[in-house]
Amino acid sequence: MSVDSMFVHKMWNDKELSKMVEGGVPFPMLSDAGGKVGSVYGIYDEDAGVETRGRFIIDPDGVVQGFEVLTPPVGRNVAETLRQIQAFQLVRESKGSEATPSGWKPGKMTLKPGPDLVGKVWEVWKTDMASD
Repeated sequence: MSVDSMFVHKMWNDKELSKMVEGGVPFPMLSDAGGKVGSVYGIYDEDAGVETRGRFIIDPDGVVQGFEVLTPPVGRNVAETLRQIQAFQLVRESKGSEATPSGWKPGKMTLKPGPDLVGKVWEVWKTDMASD
């Protein structure tokens, strides 16, 4: 979502994002003309009429599960956003019985939260990362 129009979003997806992510982003981009939503999330700069680069992952219940706000010179990573969405979906589907280690990707090992995992996450992470 940005203050840009849906036409600007379409051009950005067609000319840029689709070259970075096959088929472009798999979700709709929304226009926040006037910055009303950006104001709620604290990223709208009213004086400049623009929004700071913010990414908010909101679950089906309307709860913000993750967010990132970057200054304009620093770009975002669409692939990382998609990876995080997949991780949040897996955790939600498992009802919290699974967790994803740093850098987790679909098909890789997950973690089983509990006291036995404390101090041993690095072992699972190291084993799983070695198989990349």
